Amino acid sequence: MDAVELLPRLVMLRFPVGQAYVWRDGPDALTLIDAGPAGSGARIVEAVTSLGTRPEAVRRIVVTHFHEDHAGGAAEVAALTGAEVLAHRLDAPHVRGDVPGPPPMLEDWERPLHRRALSLLPPDEPERPSRITELSDGGVLDIGGGAQVLHVPGHTRGSIALHLPDEGVLFTGDTVAASPTDGVPIPGVFNLDRGQLMASCARLAGLDPEVACFGHGDPALKDAGAGLRAMLEATGRDAGR
Repeated sequence: MDAVELLPRLVMLRFPVGQAYVWRDGPDALTLIDAGPAGSGARIVEAVTSLGTRPEAVRRIVVTHFHEDHAGGAAEVAALTGAEVLAHRLDAPHVRGDVPGPPPMLEDWERPLHRRALSLLPPDEPERPSRITELSDGGVLDIGGGAQVLHVPGHTRGSIALHLPDEGVLFTGDTVAASPTDGVPIPGVFNLDRGQLMASCARLAGLDPEVACFGHGDPALKDAGAGLRAMLEATGRDAGR
C-alpha cells in the first residue's frame, strides 16, 4: 500500500484495487474516507502512525459504498482505532453483512475488467463492523469546516460523496473515476443503474470543486469542476452518436 500526500491535510492510500483517503483536521482528529479491501486494517494504521499520529486519532471511517474494495477493511480499522463507521442508510445493511449487496449490471465490455478486479481482491469474507452510523442526503459531518453528505445513487443504491466546500475538496467514491489512459474524469463503472449514475455525476459537477478525490485513478488536484463538466459534455456527445 502506498501513502501519497496530496495536500497538507490530505493523504491518499493506494491499494491494488482502489484507494482510500485520510483527512486531517488536527493531530488527534483524522477521518478515513473508505477503508480498502479486507486485510488492509493493519497497513492503514501503520500509515496513520507514519504521519506522526496515534491510531486513536482516526475518529471516523466514512464508507462511500458497500463494495469490498472500499468497505472491506472498515471493521479492522475500527477495531484497531476505536473509530466510528458511517455509511448511507441504503448501503449500511450490506456493509454490516445483514444482506448481500446487489451485483452490478455489467455491460459486455466491463465483464473482463470486473473479473480482473475481483481477482485482485482477497478471497476471504471481510470482517463486518458491529455498529454503523447511518447517513442520509444533506447531513453535515464535522470534517474540514463542515462536510456535506451527498446521496449519489447509481454505482450502488446508497453511494455517497463527501463535499468539503470550505476546502474545495470533493470525495466522489466510485461515482467518478480517473481514466487509466489519460487521467481525465470518467463516469464510474460496474454500476447498478447507469442513468442514476449520470444524474449523480451531473450533481457533483455542479459543485465546481477545486480538488476531486476519486475511488479509482489519480485525483484531480486543480480545477476539478472543469474536468467534471468536460466529462459530462464528452459523455453526452458519445451518447448522441
